[in-house]
Amino acid sequence: MSTSISREPADGDAFSVVNAANDSEPGYQVIRRNGSVTPFAGDKIAVALQKAFLAVEGTSASSSRRVHDVVAELSEAIIAGLTRHATAGRTFHIEDIQDQVELALMRGGHHKVARAYVLYREERARERAEQVAQNPQAKPQLQMKSASGQLVPLDEARLKHVIEEACFGLPSVSSEAILTETKRNLYSGITQDELALAPILAARTLIETEPDYSKVSARLLLDKLRREVLTFVEGSPREATHQQMCELYPNYLKSYIRVGIDADQLDPELALFDLDRMAAAIQPDRDLQFDYLGLQTLYDRYFLHVETKRFELPQAFFMRVAMGLSLREEDREAKAVEFYNLLSSFDFMASTPTLFNAGTRRPQLSSCFLTTVPDDLDGIFKSVKDNALLAKYSGGLGNDWSRVRGLGARIKGTNGESQGVVPFLKVANDTAIAVNQGGKRKGAVCAYLETWHIDIEEFLDLRKNTGDDRRRTHDMNTANWVPDLFMERVEKDGDWTLFSPDETPDLHDLYGPAFKYAYEAYEQKAAKGGIKTYRTLKAKDLWRRMLTMLFETGHPWITFKDPCNIRSPQQHAGVVHSSNLCTEITLNTSNDEVAVCNLGSVNLAAHTTPEGIDQARLERTIATAMRMLDNVVDINFYTIPEARRSNLRHRPVGLGLMGFQDALQILRLPYASEEAIKFADQSMEAISYHAISASVNLAAERGSYQSYEGSLWSKGILPIDSLRMLSDARGGVAFNEDATLDWKALRERVKTVGMRNSNCMAIAPTATISNICGVSQSIEPAYQNLFVKSNMSGDFTVVNAGLIRDLKARDLWDEVMISDLKYFDGSIGQIDRIPDDLKALYATAFEIDTAWLIEAASRRQKWIDQGQSLNLYIANPSGKKLDELYRLSWHRGLKTTYYLRSRSASHVEKSTLKGTDGKLNAVSVAPMQSIPASDVRACSIDDPTCEACQ
Repeated sequence: MSTSISREPADGDAFSVVNAANDSEPGYQVIRRNGSVTPFAGDKIAVALQKAFLAVEGTSASSSRRVHDVVAELSEAIIAGLTRHATAGRTFHIEDIQDQVELALMRGGHHKVARAYVLYREERARERAEQVAQNPQAKPQLQMKSASGQLVPLDEARLKHVIEEACFGLPSVSSEAILTETKRNLYSGITQDELALAPILAARTLIETEPDYSKVSARLLLDKLRREVLTFVEGSPREATHQQMCELYPNYLKSYIRVGIDADQLDPELALFDLDRMAAAIQPDRDLQFDYLGLQTLYDRYFLHVETKRFELPQAFFMRVAMGLSLREEDREAKAVEFYNLLSSFDFMASTPTLFNAGTRRPQLSSCFLTTVPDDLDGIFKSVKDNALLAKYSGGLGNDWSRVRGLGARIKGTNGESQGVVPFLKVANDTAIAVNQGGKRKGAVCAYLETWHIDIEEFLDLRKNTGDDRRRTHDMNTANWVPDLFMERVEKDGDWTLFSPDETPDLHDLYGPAFKYAYEAYEQKAAKGGIKTYRTLKAKDLWRRMLTMLFETGHPWITFKDPCNIRSPQQHAGVVHSSNLCTEITLNTSNDEVAVCNLGSVNLAAHTTPEGIDQARLERTIATAMRMLDNVVDINFYTIPEARRSNLRHRPVGLGLMGFQDALQILRLPYASEEAIKFADQSMEAISYHAISASVNLAAERGSYQSYEGSLWSKGILPIDSLRMLSDARGGVAFNEDATLDWKALRERVKTVGMRNSNCMAIAPTATISNICGVSQSIEPAYQNLFVKSNMSGDFTVVNAGLIRDLKARDLWDEVMISDLKYFDGSIGQIDRIPDDLKALYATAFEIDTAWLIEAASRRQKWIDQGQSLNLYIANPSGKKLDELYRLSWHRGLKTTYYLRSRSASHVEKSTLKGTDGKLNAVSVAPMQSIPASDVRACSIDDPTCEACQ
């Protein structure tokens, strides 16, 4: 029996659901096909669905309890889907509503009703097309609300030109498709801001089908940004295309500097530069190289603004950073141009604090601060205050708490018993929340505690969601500072004794054989009754509990005290008591010195060709990058004197890398391969060689750092050489020492000329700056090949452009493949028609055996004088697997590890519906857990509030 759906008058049909307001959906509006806008009425959806069931099932459906319940359930799902996907203007097109109705019917298994509904929509679309063809003049002229509030004709010709310009040079995209989708979402009375947003959203819906639409979206965002910026430029038009902006940039740059100084945001000294020379160096076409995620992130979080209007374009942003880093240079214009070219080419990117603050009135440019907390009330609360001051301008913090006496220890001044370290950690946790880094991101801190501390078991529980909330720190990262002796006891199934540091104060500063000697002496003393506060347990039991907490909460991380100290170039000048927030910094701390590190990352992908690394280009990049990082030390705004003293004395910097997996894919090397391990080794060797060489050159020009004499550098011991020191301390354990470059000659230069920087290398997470550059973050394998990344800039569809290119080359890219990628959560391992070589090359983080990540990290670690942020991914975790991986990390000489990742409960939305902006359920990676993902407070892989991920 044929079925049909009853029809209301044109554009007022039951499925339009646009006629009446509804208090349950406040503020949402519907764009009708004639361009008018009416309030959204959610109750009309139920009416439309009821009519659909009536049309298919007959009049009996009207009294059916089953149909009533189904309609109510479907209506709720449809409204939820609409509001989840609403544009910034809180509007839906009538077609969006009908898409959601169709999708809900299909998902609910109501296939007959859905089929009738689809046929109905197709028939109505055909009728509308015939009406337009018969009377083209009937199409209404849309109007736009100007800035003054007047209605003016909408300039469709300019809209078309802007979209075509955004598509120029990208043959795989269609300006017509974007224009059609844009027009579908226009209505009479649309504001300028909504009009600017419409083509961006239209292009975003197509990213999952073709990665180049990400660049189109970014270029359309530029048009919106230019409109904001030009309001600050006297005598300029109120809007401009990219080509027009190329001519306006020189005049704009001068206005930008003036506006920034007048707004009390830019350093007045920038006005003393030769601005004509600076403007001549600007390369406006570099505005076009961004992907959408990168530019949107800059727009939301980095570009300077007055109230809500940005006055900083991308090339002005890079020039501002470059000028801010060259203030102390003799020929500062020349150096500013050199720095600008490096940043704007994406060959190297400075860290987020440097990008935030360079060239501003408060240039706090450093990334990381490490402190050690004393065992007295004044010192503890001074440390908390220092945390607040350091975090205010975007610094990430690592605090060593191992000196604070433990629970039950005697307080001499009151003859009472200590509450232990946990209550003070709670205060530090709440301080990090209160100081939100200038409103740009939440303050973030990591607390470290040594494994012999009497409070270590309570410390392990800090991130649990159960227990006394007064002894929990839900927002603080935590890390174990593990001595080698503990790992040896674990391997030998020995005992382990916990002490309070007030009775064993020297353990804090000891490592290697000296630590073992002192620790065993304290164990003997405790056995004889000479120590009041201690507890003995099996080392394996404590190790098992450490791994269990990692499983449940993602914390505390596992970091290794002895490798950090034995291989430290600065062991003559102090002790490394902890790492930083992201576990890549290993610098000395004391009462008088707060360690500071200044970070930036080389884009390895930009220096890799199918033939290998472009050594000449890499050398040029690193020479300039090291100069920029060294300049940070002198220009930096220090909020506490201990940080200034330390940084000027030792001048440490941390040159890292990003785009490692992109480089592997350029070379066609799977991450899980011996060739990739070799590339990790040789690429890090090249970075190490050029970084050390650049520091030597700076020392020849500017002098060595103050504490150089007595360092490992001064003895000709480079990072590759210190590996043998760790080998000796562990009883002759062998490490890979392969090398390919001329280290002998460099070793002699270091000894005779000196070093400008006590430390040169550290691999940071780069989660945000790699987004800016459009490459994979840090040394990470790709999380997924298709997913939605959620951060402070919103939800963004991310696709692996390399994979798409390869699939197109083999004629495998089609809508079925897109559907398969969604179904398998962005992984290709289970898609049969993809060849095995591509499956290996584009394997995602959870498809790669974690041991490969550790082996690659081990090869890098031998060249690095600090550490690396190393995430471990485990698809199917078990206690045995965790034990093996963390023991392997220790055996391979790693200094630290970072997050332990497992799959979360959320997955890609398995939908082939078009026009959803790839609104898959946001894919995140939660720490390993035995509790619902919604209850986990530990950081997920793209947590926008966590400094560690930025």
